[in-house]
Amino acid sequence: MGGQSKQLLLINGIPLLQKTVKELVAANTGELVVVLGANAEAHKKVIGDYPVRIIENTDWQNGMGSSIKAGLKYITDQLPESKAVIISVCDQPHLTSLHMKELIRSYFKNKKSIVASAYKNTVGVPVLFDRSHFEALSKIQDEEGAKKVMQQNKNEIDSVSFPLGNIDLDSMEDYDTFNQ
Repeated sequence: MGGQSKQLLLINGIPLLQKTVKELVAANTGELVVVLGANAEAHKKVIGDYPVRIIENTDWQNGMGSSIKAGLKYITDQLPESKAVIISVCDQPHLTSLHMKELIRSYFKNKKSIVASAYKNTVGVPVLFDRSHFEALSKIQDEEGAKKVMQQNKNEIDSVSFPLGNIDLDSMEDYDTFNQ
């Protein structure tokens, strides 16, 4: 991103991080834990008015796995009754509260322990993991995401269609294409 925080890129006039948090809050799926890394202070400013728990991952530079583990540790320590967790990222500009509700609906209806978003011939985030996967998630490598846990449990995965889920903003080129 050329040194710019993608979380602060404007989507319809609001920072991407704020848009994502707004959708997640609207989904009303339970306690919302936001893990921040680089530029944490600037990011706190755009989501400080939302009812979220903010966790700072001081090891963010080690990779996505370190952020997943930081959030999961908070959940297991502070919210021990949690039955599941949804791991989401903030760079999917088409994420909606409706999609998040569909993940939970599928979890209760189909009784699978992982409910992933399906797009572009794959499954990925946002993804719901039942508590039975918390231990495996807590042991992922820092540079890995949750994909490894999904690959080890393919028979436990249900999916919910998220046609625009493949659109994420990882570069200024992605952002420019999105805006066109």
